[in-house]
Amino acid sequence: MSLLRIYLRVLGLLAAEKWLAIGLSAANVALAAVFLIEPWLFGRVVDALAAKAASDAWSYILWWTGVGFFGVAASVLVALHADRLAHRRKLAAIVEFFEHALALPLAFHDRHHTGRLMRTLHSGSSNLFHVWLVFFRSHLSTLIAVLVMVPFALRTNWKLGVLMLLLMSSFVLFNTLVSRRTGTAQRTVEKLNQHISERTGDVFGNVMVVQSFSRVVSEVGALRELAGKVLAAQYPVLRGWAWAAVANRAASTLTVIGLFALGVHLHAQGEISVGAIVSFVGFAMMMIGRMEQLAGFISELFFQAPALANFFEILDTRSGLEEEPGAPALAAVRGEVAFENVWFGYDDAQPVLRDLSFRVPGGSTVAVVGPTGAGKTTALSLLYRAYDPTRGCIRIDGVDIRTVSLASLRAQIAVVFQNPGLLYRSIAENLRIGKPDASDAEVEAAAMAAEAHHFVSDRPERYGALVAEQGKSLSGGERQRLSIARAMLKNAPVLILDEATSALDNLTEARVQRALAALVKGRTTFIIAHRLSTVRSADLILVLKDGQLVERGRYEELVRLGGVFAELDARGRFVPDAPPAADDTGFAAARYG
Repeated sequence: MSLLRIYLRVLGLLAAEKWLAIGLSAANVALAAVFLIEPWLFGRVVDALAAKAASDAWSYILWWTGVGFFGVAASVLVALHADRLAHRRKLAAIVEFFEHALALPLAFHDRHHTGRLMRTLHSGSSNLFHVWLVFFRSHLSTLIAVLVMVPFALRTNWKLGVLMLLLMSSFVLFNTLVSRRTGTAQRTVEKLNQHISERTGDVFGNVMVVQSFSRVVSEVGALRELAGKVLAAQYPVLRGWAWAAVANRAASTLTVIGLFALGVHLHAQGEISVGAIVSFVGFAMMMIGRMEQLAGFISELFFQAPALANFFEILDTRSGLEEEPGAPALAAVRGEVAFENVWFGYDDAQPVLRDLSFRVPGGSTVAVVGPTGAGKTTALSLLYRAYDPTRGCIRIDGVDIRTVSLASLRAQIAVVFQNPGLLYRSIAENLRIGKPDASDAEVEAAAMAAEAHHFVSDRPERYGALVAEQGKSLSGGERQRLSIARAMLKNAPVLILDEATSALDNLTEARVQRALAALVKGRTTFIIAHRLSTVRSADLILVLKDGQLVERGRYEELVRLGGVFAELDARGRFVPDAPPAADDTGFAAARYG
């Protein structure tokens, strides 16, 4: 994306407040007029004084005073509203980016590191703010003044006007050459900075691992190496723009000297007055200052362009999960689920699921089993449209899930993940993700049913207690029980349990299993199972291998069949029941919802 396209795209984001932007633009037109009139009035005063016409001089001075106050009024308007507009649009851009990126499918987030997304958000929005602010404070008035000043100067005296045109041409030439020669290097710098964000994000998110394996020194060393690469790529770019600044300054100095020299020559021949020379030099000095500001801005925009391009690239990313305009809501779900010839792959060359077909009556408990990498989690993630099938169709109560609104589909499905996914918020806020408008009584009832109320009540802040990042302030069992309480609060008719107890000790798992028993009642439940009791009690067992459904049936049927499931069972793939947990909570698990 070229600098001009990026610049225009940035300005296009002001359309939401176009009338204020137009008003500020009009104020900049007024400022540009002041910039042009003041040197001309200065020249007229000098000529009047040279002609000893004091009254004319005072007349021009009065005009100059009026023009000056007019410029002050325009400056006040810009100063009051340009900053506020830039701040509002920056925050609006942050919200828009956040909303858009958050709605993108998991496939997008699988490819983009969180650290990179955060850098893109903060760097992009900060650069947007800077461009908007400087545009209204100086660039717009500069552009208008330059465009008007050139024909005005040529009409006044074409010989002096040509010198000013040569100055402008030199600025354009120097900046264009440097931009073209250093563009690739600056994009490399931005990529390296993204790598730094990714690496630091990884390390901060896994401090325990880094410290326990004594990797602090090596990680710092790796970051220093990356920083060295950034500087090695950045220095040539900085050198190029430094030489451009030197060339611009030299061209400015030579132009002013040339204007004086040519003006003296033309005055000696009677072609121009002293006042006109003064006006031209005033024009030149003003234009030099403005052109240097403009050159500085182009330099800044050049350095900001890769970050802005990344920002717009994310905004332009379209979701692979298409939703039909006006799609109806999925409501009054009974829970019948059907996969019809479903194929899926993260890339076309390697399908993860192959021709998967099954039908589950509403209210059934389905155990999904199979070797590691069989596609169990992937298959169930298709049900709530984390991804869409490459081919085939998934139906709930006979309705193709791609024909209903995504929000209504996900409202009917609750998921208890192997990693509970707790946010850096209070316990109550984490539970209310399941039901944002839940009352305190409903939150507490869900926690009781999930056997979480006891350990929550032991905390001084109770449900207001802050959960550390990734739930690190809680034990594994506590995190999992809060995850179950969250699903209970949602009270959805379809439930997915993605190996929700596989990483727990026996005592903790017994408590969690008791909570899960309350949760699954009356719901269509899919369980990626590793517990023998879960497999034996399931209404239906689906056996996946290499992305294909190879067997289905109840426990006894599949054991007698002597196939893949029987082999998994014989090899001890399913864990025996955990011993009953001592009821130290003082209450029995109650069914919720």
